[in-house]
Amino acid sequence: MRITVVGLGKIGLPLAVQFARSGHQVYGADVNQNVVELVNSGAEPFPGESHLAEYLAEVVSAGHLVAQTDTAAAVSKSDAVVIVVPLFVDEEARPDFGWMDTATSDIARGLRSENSTLVIYETTLPVGTTRTRWKPRLERESGLTEGTDFHVVFSPERVLTGRVFEDLRKYPKLLGGLSEEGARRAGEFYEQVLQFDDRPDLERGNGVWDLGSAEAAEMTKLAETTYRDVNIGLANQFGVFAAKNGIDVYQVIEASNSQPYSHIHRPGIAVGGHCIPVYPRLYLWNDPDATVVRAAREANAAMPSYSVGLAVGAAGGSLEGKKAVVLGAAYRGGVKETAFSGVFATVEALRKAGAQVSVHDPMYSDDELRGFGWEPYAMGSFVDVAVLQADHASYRELSADDLPGVSIVVDGRRVLDPGLFDSVTFLVVGRAADGADD
Repeated sequence: MRITVVGLGKIGLPLAVQFARSGHQVYGADVNQNVVELVNSGAEPFPGESHLAEYLAEVVSAGHLVAQTDTAAAVSKSDAVVIVVPLFVDEEARPDFGWMDTATSDIARGLRSENSTLVIYETTLPVGTTRTRWKPRLERESGLTEGTDFHVVFSPERVLTGRVFEDLRKYPKLLGGLSEEGARRAGEFYEQVLQFDDRPDLERGNGVWDLGSAEAAEMTKLAETTYRDVNIGLANQFGVFAAKNGIDVYQVIEASNSQPYSHIHRPGIAVGGHCIPVYPRLYLWNDPDATVVRAAREANAAMPSYSVGLAVGAAGGSLEGKKAVVLGAAYRGGVKETAFSGVFATVEALRKAGAQVSVHDPMYSDDELRGFGWEPYAMGSFVDVAVLQADHASYRELSADDLPGVSIVVDGRRVLDPGLFDSVTFLVVGRAADGADD
């Protein structure tokens, strides 16, 4: 097949490489000229994705993947088009379709009736968007008819950055078409470009799952991510209560989850990334009366301030004049990405408490940290307070010797070893202060 992937970001580029490695000719389309040039040279434009550098160089050198900025031209010579373009959401849960509208218009200009092109949206969307927004735009701007001249399908991406190739094999590929023919063709498409691990735990088996409609596929992605946000929100509320009452919430969660009907997640300083903080807002846009979803989002958004409040309390009510470091700018360990990272709210809360704040992250250079408006912290420099925000593997070995002068540590991810912080007030989100050294 000839396949165009629109959007060569942290999900789109690994997808394009996966399709090319499966034996197909792939055209990668992206508006960023620098990204296009890097891809065509066989160099990954972003670090941290397992196997991407190796696989990208392989398919580019073989001529199976070519990148370009002209989306319409790529679409015009393709049998299938897969769209993984970002959709942004504001604090009021209003989606900004700008980039996707532009990409859809570019795709419409490239559609040819003789190709009977399969158009698949993988970007997470509010329920109904594929049918009510993308189909009319494609028809209006191409002059063609969906279901006859081209086919539109929604199939949510279900992978995490850093392990995209692994996750593509691990989880069923969900899809829902606007027509039976579109769904059938999408099923055949994914069977050719993906390979699946054996999953005897799934009654339906691993592979391609047709959910019967684009709306069902759209809602499934929102449901699985919103569930995680709600679960974490519940864990955070348990953690706040437990800490106030001298209870170790981690023992409570471990004990609760020993029974097969309980799957409580862990509390923490923040919920970040492109997915979990964002997709509940998309769900709320469809269902503004979902009070459980809204309450969980508010609980999770409050955790950076709560975590800093632990340090403020330990310091006697103020951090005025104290030097504080936030450990971790990334939204999660091992990923160089700050999308909706807790670092922003943590820095703001520390500054409001009067602290002089610096930020450390092993994945970012000092200049990159300054680019965010933060003072970089050099490990080994004097500091009064440390707040761990991202669970980078290298932080697990940190000790008081790495943070000279530190008197208060707030471990927002429960990854530090309290035994390495003798004579330090050591606080863990979700655990009472007097239990932190247990």
